[in-house]
Amino acid sequence: MSTTRQQAELARKAFLKLSTTADRTAILNEVASAIEQNAAVIFEANKKDLDEARGSISEPLYKRLILNESKLRDVVAGIRQLAQMLDPLGRVLQETELDDGLILRKIQTPIGVIATIFESRPDVGPQIATLAIRTGNAVLLKGGREAAFTNAAIVDVIRRVLETHGVTDAVQLVSTREEISELLKMDDLISLVIPRGSNEMVRTTQHSTRIPVLGHADGVCHVYIDEFADTEKAVRIAVDSKAQYPAVCNAAETLLVHSGFPGRDAVLKALSEAGVELRDSGFGSEYLDFIMNVKVVSSLDEAIDHIHRYGSAHTDSIVTENKANAQRFLNEVDSAGVYWNASTRFADGYRYGFGAEVGISTNKTHARGPVGVDGLLIYKYQLIGDGHIVAAYTGENARAFRHKKLL
Repeated sequence: MSTTRQQAELARKAFLKLSTTADRTAILNEVASAIEQNAAVIFEANKKDLDEARGSISEPLYKRLILNESKLRDVVAGIRQLAQMLDPLGRVLQETELDDGLILRKIQTPIGVIATIFESRPDVGPQIATLAIRTGNAVLLKGGREAAFTNAAIVDVIRRVLETHGVTDAVQLVSTREEISELLKMDDLISLVIPRGSNEMVRTTQHSTRIPVLGHADGVCHVYIDEFADTEKAVRIAVDSKAQYPAVCNAAETLLVHSGFPGRDAVLKALSEAGVELRDSGFGSEYLDFIMNVKVVSSLDEAIDHIHRYGSAHTDSIVTENKANAQRFLNEVDSAGVYWNASTRFADGYRYGFGAEVGISTNKTHARGPVGVDGLLIYKYQLIGDGHIVAAYTGENARAFRHKKLL
C-alpha cells in the first residue's frame, strides 16, 4: 500500500471520529490559542519561505506569500468566529411523519475526506483546516511549494492540538504533485476535491478525477459604473476593487463605464494614481496585477452582455444611484456574487461572516460563492419506524401515507 493511500485511510478513520465523538468547538478554541502562542515560530518559517522566494517569483505572488501579524490576527479571529458558531452537525433540516410511528428526518452531516490544493497564500491552510474541523470533515492539504515552511509550521500546530483529542490525522499535509495525482484516483476514500489557484491548475484537476470538484477556474470580476453613478462612490469602489489587493480572485479585472457617466476622467485618473495600468483590450483576462481593462458601454444591457461574454461568474458590481438599474443588474447578472455600490473585494468568507472560506465556487450545484461551513456539509435521511414494511402500503387494502410536515 502506498504512503499516500495510507494517509487517505488514516484521514477517513479520523473523519469518522471527528464527526461523531470529538469536541470540535474545544478543538477550534485550542487551535486559535495555539496559533497565537506559536506566532514567532510561524513567522520564522514564513521568513524562510520569503528568503527562498525572493527574486524567483513575481512581485504580486511574493506579496501573497507574506504572513504578517495582521494576517495572522485575521486568521485567529476567523477561527474563534467558527468556534462560536452552533455546531452544525446533526441538525434536523426536515422532519416528516410518513404514517403513525414512521418518521423521516433529513439530518445535516459532513461530506467526508476532502482534498484541497491551494496557492501560496499561507493564511489559506489554517482557514481550510479549521473549516473542516468545524464541519467534522477530514482534510488533506496540498499548498504551494513557495509556502512549504509556513504551511508545515501551521499544520504542525494544528495537529498537536488534534492529537490531544485523538484525531491527529484529521488534518494532514500532502507534499508533492505525485501524491495529489494519487489522491485524485481515490474516489473510494476522497469525497470532494477543492482546488484554489490558477485557471490551468483548476481545469487540470477537473479533468484528472472522477471525484466531485468544487471551485472556480477564473476570477474575472467586473465593476460597471452606470450613467447614474455617484462619482465619489465610483472612484472609491473602482480603486478598491482593483488596487486594494490585485493578486486575488475577487479583484476586478475590467471596468465598464457608461458613456453618459460624467465622472469617467476622475475614475480613470484615480486608478492611474493608484498604479493601475489601464488597457482597452484583453477582455476575459485574469491579470492578478495592477492592470485593468476599460470599456465604454452605451447601456446597461451592453454591460450585462459584456459580463456574460467575458466574465467568469465570480463577482460583479454595479455603481449607480438608480434603484431600477441596480435591481436589474442584481437580478440579471448570472454570477456567484452580484453587488450594488460595493467593492468586489468583499467576496470573501471571512467578510461574509463565515469565519473563513475554503475557496470561492462558481459551480451551480451544491455550493456557490465563498464556501464556508454550509458548503462543507451535506445531509442524510434517517427513517425511524416500528416494524413498518412497504407491503402494507401496496395492493387493494394499502395504507395511505400521511406525509405530515413536522419541521
